[in-house]
Amino acid sequence: MTQPVPLKVVIIGGGTSGYMTAAGLVALVGSAVASVRLIESDDIGTVGVGEATLPQIKEFNDALGINEAEFMRETKASFKLAIEFRDWGRIGNSYLHPFGAFGQPVRGVEFQHLWARARKMGMTTPLEAYSYAIVTARQLRFDFPSDNRQSLKSTFSYAYHFDAGLYAAYLRRFGEARGLVRTEGKVTSAAQAPDSGRITSVTLESGEVVEGDLFIDCSGFIGLLIGREMKAEWESWTPWLPCDRALAVPCERAGDFTPYTRSTALEAGWQWRIPLQHRTGNGYVYASSFISDDEAAARLLGNLDGAALADPRPLRFSAGRRKKSWTRNCIGIGLASGFLEPLESTSIYLVQIAVMNLIALFPTRAWNPGLATEFNRLMDIEYERVRDFLILHYHANSRDEPLWTHMREMTVPDSLTARIEQFRHRGHLVRYRDGLFNPASWLAVLTGQDIVPEGYDRLADSLDEDTIRTKLEEISERIAVNVDIMPTHADFIRDYCYIPPVRESEGVPA
Repeated sequence: MTQPVPLKVVIIGGGTSGYMTAAGLVALVGSAVASVRLIESDDIGTVGVGEATLPQIKEFNDALGINEAEFMRETKASFKLAIEFRDWGRIGNSYLHPFGAFGQPVRGVEFQHLWARARKMGMTTPLEAYSYAIVTARQLRFDFPSDNRQSLKSTFSYAYHFDAGLYAAYLRRFGEARGLVRTEGKVTSAAQAPDSGRITSVTLESGEVVEGDLFIDCSGFIGLLIGREMKAEWESWTPWLPCDRALAVPCERAGDFTPYTRSTALEAGWQWRIPLQHRTGNGYVYASSFISDDEAAARLLGNLDGAALADPRPLRFSAGRRKKSWTRNCIGIGLASGFLEPLESTSIYLVQIAVMNLIALFPTRAWNPGLATEFNRLMDIEYERVRDFLILHYHANSRDEPLWTHMREMTVPDSLTARIEQFRHRGHLVRYRDGLFNPASWLAVLTGQDIVPEGYDRLADSLDEDTIRTKLEEISERIAVNVDIMPTHADFIRDYCYIPPVRESEGVPA
């Protein structure tokens, strides 16, 4: 029996997007199904989609068989349990969005309804006290979650802060060891079949012609193939997310070695702080219609923990996505597909889910158009769920600066309005099969931005007050006692994956 000829996959662009795509394909699709070639130019810089990640990145690394401690040493990584939001809903307020659950259900009653009823009963213990991840993060501690699903210590997960450039380099080595072919060069043009419009080859600046069956565009904002060649339409979301610029700068590591990312709301946007082993990544994401570039740079440089290690690097962008990121035989992944500001560390996740969806729907030479339709449907869900979650942070505020007044008074997507009202009315949080952010994430941000439920699921009334009080006190006390004996984040890193610090170029968060 004749063996099928492997599909020729050509990836345009490197960076995190390109090498995550390449590594995923060579490891999980295999050379019998696809040959993978990546074209990039050392002369073209990468944006670097992130240093702060979500817990799903561990699933990706695990699927590839990557050793965690080795990966963390190679990328100078630290652990991440949550994202802290300072001054968001109102100036002076701070809350954490944890990676994990709040409390545990009791007799089938979801925890947020128990907590809402407890508030009505007069209990004043803050919601944070019932989150293993938050209590651990606040105390600057870390340990791995328990494998025992009955244990409270199993109710959290973790992600990483890492150097995105080093992660891309790590995945390049990983991919090349498994058959990835890298070609140095700049793509200058693409040829399309006259009958189908599919891309048949790309031509490099050197004159070399590279043929392929499936082309993946990881060229960044430029969208070299998906935009210029396939004319995939861009849908702008700037009316809801007006921040259009960022300045990124690394500084010497100083201050607390936090196992969480920090986002501080400022007058025209927000500032990130991401602690790595060897430095701290910082940046100011802002709306240029509300502040000048010079003012933004001064604000950023005045808010660093330590001495700046470089000049601020400017970035320009626009919130939105391609309406069809899989068009004919071209797939946009990463910034070529869409952009949402890195407020919730979603950029690398959106690359990851695109790669995993592609692997699940990987085509054959029969070119079933239904695969592209399903891929686009799934990616639409991902982008829209993230979009709504980001808008929530801006919309639910009581600040009085012009940007924040505008965001509070603007009309938001109907899907977000429905979520807010369902929660405000009776504490209801929808759980969807597809898309990012589970009910615990929504609970953290809604309550953190001062949206609290007026009611709760009446199933909570099936429990008497003494039972609710006892269960909630037991949960918070068990968490507090167990966290007190955890090692500090710094000590855990030192024993598990420490590497002496060196200076590196700045990065941009996810």
